[in-house]
Amino acid sequence: METQDIYSSKAPEPVGLYPHAKRVGNLLFLSGVGPRERGSKKIPGVELDEHGNILSYDIETQCHSVFQNVRYILEEAGSSWNKIVDVTAFLTNMKADFATYNRIYAEYFKDNPPCRTTIEVKSLPTPIAIELKVIATID
Repeated sequence: METQDIYSSKAPEPVGLYPHAKRVGNLLFLSGVGPRERGSKKIPGVELDEHGNILSYDIETQCHSVFQNVRYILEEAGSSWNKIVDVTAFLTNMKADFATYNRIYAEYFKDNPPCRTTIEVKSLPTPIAIELKVIATID
């Protein structure tokens, strides 16, 4: 089966050797997507000290930024938000952040909720509190 790597001109640059997404048949598999901004070291909703340690973060701001980055990748690949079929969310603090994440998630997916798994992890590759892994269909 033919595959195609997808690179977005709007989503943040990958922090490793991977595409933003890979198309396989009529499925689109997104790599982990965080809240960073393209062309910048800035992470919306995160305050870092001079050594790069997290001083504080706003999970609501990060959630909105992650969802926007997912939308950028989907749309540039030729898919769309309503074609998402599965979401895996990685949170670094389930106890503190799940309720906010769940509320915001419900706003974005009120009309067509995909399957979902939410996992707590100790840390993510950059100083972020959330990352999404998404599978969508594509025509």
